[in-house]
Order: sequence, then C-alpha cells, then structure tokens
Amino acid sequence: MQYTHNLTTSYDEYEWTVEFPEMIDCTYKNGRYDEHGVARHGYAVDAPFVDEPRQARSHYSKRFGIEASYRLSESTIISTTTQNPTRRLLFVVLSLLIQNVWRYLHWEYVATPRRGGRRLWWWPFEEFVDMVTRAAWTALAVRRAVPSNRPPDDRSHR
Repeated sequence: MQYTHNLTTSYDEYEWTVEFPEMIDCTYKNGRYDEHGVARHGYAVDAPFVDEPRQARSHYSKRFGIEASYRLSESTIISTTTQNPTRRLLFVVLSLLIQNVWRYLHWEYVATPRRGGRRLWWWPFEEFVDMVTRAAWTALAVRRAVPSNRPPDDRSHR
C-alpha cells in the first residue's frame, strides 16, 4: 500500500508543508518469534528507485545494517583533531577492521554449528576491544607505573 503523507509545521510566523510518500509492507510472521498473523512495516520513502513497498523494505534493511555497523565502530574509532583526510580515513578503516575481526572470530570460534545455522553465544564487542587493548599493552610493554630509586617524600602526599 502506498499513501501520501503531509507534514505541516511552523516556526515563528512561517509555516510550511512537506509531502512525502509513505509505504506499508505487509508480511506474514509464520510463527517467527512464536507470533502469527501479519506484520506491517511502514516506511517514509523519498527515493526515486523505490516504487513498491517490498523494495522499500529491502532498501531499509540494508541501511539498518550500515547504521548498526557505524554505531558499533564508534566505540573503537580513534579520536583526533587532525585535518588530514588520509589519516582520518586510516582511523576509520582500522575501526572497521577491528569490528570485522570480531565478527569473524565470533562466527568461527565462538558460535556453535548446528542444523539451521550457527548459534551465536554472548560475546560483546566491548569485551573483545578490552581483550585487544590488554594484548596490545602487553605486546608493546606499556608501563603503568614508573619505578624509582627512592621512596616518595612527603611532597607527594596531599
């Protein structure tokens, strides 16, 4: 089904209306998640290549995967103030590479093979990032304390 939706808003003394097509795609649940009946998914679509509700569902399902990947990569992206686009791109690529390594290890070594697909066990991305960070600290011999020859005097106590 396809409808046209008008959204009217005002700001100060100005008022404007935005008109966009709205599509509703209906699918049968077929016992998925122990539910039966019809599932209705609504999409506000303003893309010239989407003509049918099924195309909207296909397009938005890919977009959801992209947004979820971006949200996940935000936790490993390196914060920087550099304006160099090459360096910034390198940081984004490293972040996505870490995410893909986690997905590969999760699928190959943590998930259990079974009929109907693998069973994914709980292994959060943050735990993987902590493991990689600890391994990097160990491999690079990062010290958290600096040894000294003398004990601290009373100037260091407050």
